[in-house]
Amino acid sequence: MEREVGRGGASPLVLDLAARCPHLEREALNSGPAATLVDVAGVEAWAVSDPAVLGPLLTDSRVSKDPNRGWPAFRRGEIVGTWALEPWVGVHNMLCRDGADHRRLRSVMSSAFTPRRIAALVPRVEAIAAELLDAMAQLPVDRPVDLREHYAYPLPMRVIGELLGLPEQAARPEFRAIVDGVFASHLTPEESHANLRAFRETLDGMLDRKRAEPGDDLTSMLVAAHDNGVEGRSLDDRELTDTFSIVFGAGYETTVNLLDTAVTGLLDHPGQLARVRSGEVAWSEVAEEALRFEAPIPYLPLRYALEDIELADGTVIPAGGPILAAFGAAGRHPGAHGPTADAFDIARPDKRHFSFGHGAHFCLGAPLARAEAAAALPALFERFPRLALAVPAEELEPVGSIVSNGHRALPVWLAGPPR
Repeated sequence: MEREVGRGGASPLVLDLAARCPHLEREALNSGPAATLVDVAGVEAWAVSDPAVLGPLLTDSRVSKDPNRGWPAFRRGEIVGTWALEPWVGVHNMLCRDGADHRRLRSVMSSAFTPRRIAALVPRVEAIAAELLDAMAQLPVDRPVDLREHYAYPLPMRVIGELLGLPEQAARPEFRAIVDGVFASHLTPEESHANLRAFRETLDGMLDRKRAEPGDDLTSMLVAAHDNGVEGRSLDDRELTDTFSIVFGAGYETTVNLLDTAVTGLLDHPGQLARVRSGEVAWSEVAEEALRFEAPIPYLPLRYALEDIELADGTVIPAGGPILAAFGAAGRHPGAHGPTADAFDIARPDKRHFSFGHGAHFCLGAPLARAEAAAALPALFERFPRLALAVPAEELEPVGSIVSNGHRALPVWLAGPPR
């Protein structure tokens, strides 16, 4: 694969695909120019973390999400099948489309995420949270419990499974392993594409079963848009599978990491936990600070400059240059959040973040993720008031991906540390 070379011969910052030291990358990006040339598994891109620069770029008509439109190396066939993160940029869904095409693909799903539908889901979210907490209450209290495995993961997975009308299939361990592989940025190109093929084959099977037994759910809605779509709201074969995939992937991964980060932050800052328990600070503020402090998706590949774009400090992103939105670093940028940007503070007045994107590509599922956090967090701490981390927060092992930000496990004591 031919490397994408930055203009001017600048040496790129090589991003660690296993995300072992994300704080060092954040510091490098936030102390650098408006756009920093980075190496992402052999592809050079311009990473942008300053909210004052990133926000306008995400709504700039000179920037495209479509690699066929904006990335010459992709059009030449140099990326397909040879880059580990190609599945993030080569999909045929709204994630990688602009303008009318993006609006068409987004409109097919938008009716499933209206405020009315989200409000109607809340009682079910609360019931699922209660079921999971009941199950956790039966576990021994004399050894640590992995909260990510028993609560942060299954809650949003069950919610998205029910929204899609596929609760049993979504809960299968083998399906989880395939979905997790989509977010594993350290895989080789061969491993990544083998996983993507398995993912699409599994999704196609789910779609076929739903076609045979339709219901009042999002999967049936997507199948109908493919089989009986009207002009302006139709999907072709590849768009159906890839749209289905983004609902599954984005529909739970962001919320898993949000719950993980929020719980970790509160348990690591007992004074702040006391403030939210007393009602001094709202639970919604906890969620927003968690989203700012640790963006669930730290980097989102990719966007592309359709022409030379000169930024305020004179940095030029050349035409055809890939742009990497550094959402994780943006949430910690001192230009937006001052000298305390690296501190977890639920009472922080300004919690601006890009964790759900910005502009036309703002995440459709953001209201659902917030609703899940609003139900799950207070229920957890009410059921287990002595909840405590089983290891220091700094010893928690990161999940190890530049496109997913959480912990491999979140061990806690449900009834406080044993005496």
